[in-house]
Amino acid sequence: MEHQIIRITDFEIVGPYTLHIVFEDKTEQTIDFKPTLQGYYFAPLKDLDLFNGVRLDPEIHTLVWPNDAAYDPATLYHWHQGDGAELAARGIQRDPQTVATIS
Repeated sequence: MEHQIIRITDFEIVGPYTLHIVFEDKTEQTIDFKPTLQGYYFAPLKDLDLFNGVRLDPEIHTLVWPNDAAYDPATLYHWHQGDGAELAARGIQRDPQTVATIS
């Protein structure tokens, strides 16, 4: 099975906890991250100032926050195909100290 390499090329903060993301293939997603802000790395992002500190890492082509929280670009790409809802549900059940990057 071939693994698709997905890269984020741009993003914009469009609302509280909400980002508009542009991918290398010109696909775009607008994502409300608030339901997934749980656990050791992501719960601190409920602080809107920290959340808004997001940046695009040019080496790994994904979004990274000041506390090193990051989402796999493939997860963001497939967010509206169920990955986002799954993350929100898993975030409640996970041990928050075992995961730094949600993928």
